[in-house]
Amino acid sequence: MGWRRWDEAWQEALYGPGGFYRRAAPAEHFATSAQGLGATGALLAESLLLLAERHGLTRIVEIGAGRGELLTALAAMSPDTELVGVDIVDRPEPLPPEVSWIRSPGGAPLPDELTGLTDTLLVAHEWLDVVPCPVAARGPDGTWHAVLVAPDGSEQPGPPVAGPDLDWLRGHLPAEVDRAEIGRPRDAAFADLSARVRTGLVLVVDYGHLAADRPLHGTLTGYRDGTQAPPVPDGSCDLTAHVALDSLGADHVRSQREALHDLLGRAELPSHDLSRTDPTGYLRLLTRANALATLTSPTGLGAFWWATSLRSSPDLG
Repeated sequence: MGWRRWDEAWQEALYGPGGFYRRAAPAEHFATSAQGLGATGALLAESLLLLAERHGLTRIVEIGAGRGELLTALAAMSPDTELVGVDIVDRPEPLPPEVSWIRSPGGAPLPDELTGLTDTLLVAHEWLDVVPCPVAARGPDGTWHAVLVAPDGSEQPGPPVAGPDLDWLRGHLPAEVDRAEIGRPRDAAFADLSARVRTGLVLVVDYGHLAADRPLHGTLTGYRDGTQAPPVPDGSCDLTAHVALDSLGADHVRSQREALHDLLGRAELPSHDLSRTDPTGYLRLLTRANALATLTSPTGLGAFWWATSLRSSPDLG
C-alpha cells in the first residue's frame, strides 16, 4: 500500500512533481479573504497598506501568493510600494509588471534569495495551514503513535512518537485530545520567516486554535472544486490543517476581527439619504461596509488569527 507518515505524503501530494499546487490555482478550489471573494480582497489589501504605513514599511512580500490576486490589488492602490510575490509556480501572466516574483520550492522551504529584508511587511496569508506536519493519534493505553497513510487515504497506526515531536504533543495538548497535527514544522516555518526580516513586521494570517480550544480529533482535511473532501494524498485535492497559533512564538496573536477593527474601524452602513444625492458613492460605501462585515464576522473570517512579530536588527541602529 506504500504506507508513509502523513507529513511525507502531504508534502509530495501538494508540492511534488505532480503536486496539487503545481497544477491548480488556489482560487479554483476554495475562497480566501485574498482570493475569490471580490471586494474583501481589496479591503484586505487596504488593511495591509495601512499596517505597513503604521510601521514605516516600504515593501510588502507575500508568501504563498497564489496567482497574485492580493498583490494585484495592492499594486492598484499603492503603485509606489515595492511588491514581491513568492510561490511554487512561475510568475502569473496577468500580474502587474511592477510586482516582482520569486519561485519557491514549495511547503516550508523558502527561496535562498529571500533574506536580509529591510523595511518589509512579510505576509503569509493562509500559508502555514498548508505547511505539512506529522499527524499523531493516541492509542488505548495513552501512547501517541504516528498516523501512516496510503495513497488512497487509508490510515493505520505507525511507530510511537518520540523525541521533540512527543515533547510538542505533551507541551501543547490537553489529555482529552486523541488526534492532532504536530505543529513543530509550522513553528519552524514561522521562525524561518522571522529570521529573513532584518527590519519590519512578519504577519501570519490563518485559521487555527489556541491552547484553550484545541480540537479533540485533529483538523486535517481536503478541498476539491470548492467543496470539503476527504484528505487523500494523491495530488487531486488541497490538504490543509488548522494552525496552533500560540505555539509559533509570535509577539502578538489576535483575531482578524480585532486586527481589522483596529486598522479599518467598524462596519457602518451609509445613510440611505446618500442613495438619492450620490448613488455611486452610496453603493461604494455599502460595498465596503458589507465586505468589512464579511471579513470581521465572529463566526466566519473574523475568527481567523493574525500573528505578528516586529523585527529590528540592532546592527542597523
